[in-house]
Amino acid sequence: MHVFPERFKKTHIFSDADARLKLLVAAGLLIMILSYRGFLFPLVVSAVSLILCIRMKVPMKILILRFSEPAFVAIVLVLLKFFFSGRAALFTINLFGLVIVGHTDGLIEGLMIATRIIGAVSVIALLGFATPFNDVLSGLSWFRIPKGLIEILMFAYRYIFVLLEDAQVIYNAQKNRLGYSSIRRGLSSCGILAGSLVLRAFDHSQNSTTAMVQRGYDGNMPLLAHKPFNVAEVAISIFFLLVMGVLWKL
Repeated sequence: MHVFPERFKKTHIFSDADARLKLLVAAGLLIMILSYRGFLFPLVVSAVSLILCIRMKVPMKILILRFSEPAFVAIVLVLLKFFFSGRAALFTINLFGLVIVGHTDGLIEGLMIATRIIGAVSVIALLGFATPFNDVLSGLSWFRIPKGLIEILMFAYRYIFVLLEDAQVIYNAQKNRLGYSSIRRGLSSCGILAGSLVLRAFDHSQNSTTAMVQRGYDGNMPLLAHKPFNVAEVAISIFFLLVMGVLWKL
């Protein structure tokens, strides 16, 4: 249950920074990463993000878990580009009648895509570790993101933890009754667990709707008040983006 940053967030170097500035810096870095043609800039951004995550004392287990899926996707893309894309053959292997060809240009293109994926994910991960989700939603509301989308995100984030707790209770009950003692029983238990969570999600949504209507909910959800921008934080953010922009132009 400790996958989410809210569970271990403590005071760190970005605790008091304005969420709106962090969103702007993250958006600028994402634009530069996606538009960069090469390897250097995404790798620099990934290294800086990793160093800052370590400075914020994010557990290494959480970092590995957070980057495992995008790393797997990046590796698959590199292999697909290497073996199925490109014209300049690096090597050719005849394996039981199957000709396997590795392409130099495909490998380079795949590595560029992979570095962009890792760089973009590192920025989003750093933003998530450095900013509480409520502050992110508050910052998005300041940027005039549709209120309906923000409310859906808020409810979804709230009930992720509720459904996780329900799933753990059901799973422990099934495990105590040997529901995962064999593959067949495990698949059956997993199906029952998924169905139970769907039903509980509907129940929670109906109960929440009834409770909010009874309390006078009219479609407007008050979010955190926005404080004025800090001049020092704005200057630091602009300077950081300028430095990263210089690296992007190299």
